[in-house]
Amino acid sequence: MLSVDPEKKRAKANAVDIYVGRRIRQRRRWQNMSQAALGEAIGVTFQQVQKYEKGSNRVGAGRLQQISDALEVHPSYFFEDMPDDTQSIGQGAPNQAYIPPEVIEFAASDEGVELIRAFSRVGNLNVRCRIVKLLKSLGEHDW
Repeated sequence: MLSVDPEKKRAKANAVDIYVGRRIRQRRRWQNMSQAALGEAIGVTFQQVQKYEKGSNRVGAGRLQQISDALEVHPSYFFEDMPDDTQSIGQGAPNQAYIPPEVIEFAASDEGVELIRAFSRVGNLNVRCRIVKLLKSLGEHDW
């Protein structure tokens, strides 16, 4: 009789799982949806959603479709802009601009989402440039 090694029983999450998890979190936050609400929509606990978002648990194809439906995107959304070299996830791929982890975290925060939403509604390029200048100036001061 073959015995199953408990360590090999469940496939471990990898760089792609981490990337997909980040995309789930970004989209969920953009939709103003809590982890609990997403979990309820797909039939899992908010803790399970946390694990998906951290990339510590893999998201199966069927579950990814449920998440896509709940977040109103095509499943391919979660793979968009993924580096060709999955080892470089989080470090930036050679063909992509490097985005520091603190920027990614800010963009997923409540303040980041609110700021991005507000900024994206500013249609005038000159006004956008002035906003960026203002923010840079404010960032130089030690408040």
